[in-house]
Amino acid sequence: MYKIAVAGTGYVGLVAGVCFAEVGHQVTCVDIDEKKVEIMKSGVSPIYEDGLEDLMKKNYEAGRLDYTTNYQSAYRDADAIFIGVGTPEQSDGSANLSYIATVARQIAESVEKDCLIVVKSTVPIGTNDKVEQFIQDFLVKDVKVEVASNPEFLAQGSAVHDTLHAERIVIGTETKWAEELLTKIYEPFNLPIVSVNRKSAEMIKYASNDFLALKISYMNDIANLCELVGADIQDVAKGMSYDQRIGNKFLNAGIGFGGSCFPKDTKALEHIAKQNGYELKTVIAAIDVNNKQKTILYKKASKRLITFNGLKVAVLGLTFKPGTDDLREAPSLENIPLLLEQGADIYAFDPVGAENFAKVHPEGKNGKGNITYVSNIEAALEDANICFIFTEWGEVKALTPENYKKLMRTPLVYDGRNIYRVEEMQKAGVEYHSIGRKSATSEAGKESRNIELQKS
Repeated sequence: MYKIAVAGTGYVGLVAGVCFAEVGHQVTCVDIDEKKVEIMKSGVSPIYEDGLEDLMKKNYEAGRLDYTTNYQSAYRDADAIFIGVGTPEQSDGSANLSYIATVARQIAESVEKDCLIVVKSTVPIGTNDKVEQFIQDFLVKDVKVEVASNPEFLAQGSAVHDTLHAERIVIGTETKWAEELLTKIYEPFNLPIVSVNRKSAEMIKYASNDFLALKISYMNDIANLCELVGADIQDVAKGMSYDQRIGNKFLNAGIGFGGSCFPKDTKALEHIAKQNGYELKTVIAAIDVNNKQKTILYKKASKRLITFNGLKVAVLGLTFKPGTDDLREAPSLENIPLLLEQGADIYAFDPVGAENFAKVHPEGKNGKGNITYVSNIEAALEDANICFIFTEWGEVKALTPENYKKLMRTPLVYDGRNIYRVEEMQKAGVEYHSIGRKSATSEAGKESRNIELQKS
C-alpha cells in the first residue's frame, strides 16, 4: 500500500481520497479551510454524495484516512500526491489554473523524497507538461518528481460508485517509472487501465465529456423538431436505443445539461481549439442548443399566460440533477430570475438544494417577485396556478397526475424532465407541457387559454 496525499476536498479530491483509503492506501486529504477539515474529521461530508459519509467515517476510524491544512507535512514524504482542486471557467471560456499553480508550488517546496504528482483536475491539453516544469522550477530538495495525468469520470450523485466501479482508469505518463507506480496504486481497484501519454489522457477527458454533451444537445434539438412535426421524442429515443452503435444512454430529452463538467468542458475545449486556430463546430452547436434549451419551458409558459405577476408558481427541483446539492449551471438558475422579474410568487421544493439556492436568492422578496422554500411538495403545489419541474427527484416522480389535479388551483404543469405520460396527465385533467411530445390539454385548460389565470 502507498502513502497518498490529496490536494483539494471537493467532488474530485474528496471522493478520490476516500476511495483510495477504502482500498487500503494511507491517505491524507489537504484543504486550506480549517473549519471544513474539522467537519470532515467528525465524519460529515461538505458535499452531498450518496455513500460518501459512511466511507469517510469507516476509514477515518480505521486510521487510513486523515484531513489537514498542513500541506507541508502531508506532501513531505508522500509516495504520490493527487491534485483535485477546481479549474473554474473564466470569462473567455478558458480554465482558471491558478489553484493548480498554487498547489504545484506548495508541492515543490515541501517534497523530500521521490514523488509522483498526479493531476486529476480537468485541465487543458498540455497543462501537465507545464505543471511538471513549474514544480521543477521551484523544487527545493534534490528528489525525482514527475507528473502524470489521471482524469476522473465520476458523475455527481453516484461519484463513490463511479470511482470504485469505474469502466476504466485512464493514466497519462511520460516514463515507465510513473506508469508502473500509478498502475500499482490502482491495482487494488481491479479495474481496466488505459495507459497513454499525458496529452492524450487530457484529451480523453474533454473528448468524453463533450461527446456526451453533444449527445444530449442533439436529442434536445430532435425533441424540439418532434414537437413541430408531431413525433414523440421518447418513442424516437427508444427506437434509436436498440442500435448498438448509438446505445441507450444520454438519449433523454429535457431542459439542457448542467453541473460542474459539461458546460465548463465544452467551453474549455472550444477555447483550446480556437487558440490552435481550429473551430469545433459540433461543440459550438452543442453549447448553443443547450443555452437555448434551459429556458424553453419558460418561453412556452410565457406564450400560454398573459403574466406571471401575482401567480403562485410551484417549482419542483433546484439542483441540476437528482442525487446532489450542486446548483452549477442548473436550469433553475436561469428560470427563477425570469419568473421573479415578472412578479411571480414562487414556492420552491428541493430535498437537498434549497439551502444552497437560498444563498443566491434569499427567501422573501426578490425584486418584483417573492420566493418561499418549502420542505414538502404538497406545500409547493397547494393552490398553485402553475408548476415547473426542473429536477427529476424521486419525490417528484412519486407524484401522480391526480396529485396535481387535486392540489393545484389550476392544474397547469411544465415538465422539463418528461416524467409523466401525456395520456395519463390528460386523463387526470391536467394541462401538461413537456419536451418533444404533444401537450396534454384538459378541458379546463382549453377554456382558460389566452386569458390570465386567476390570482391566488
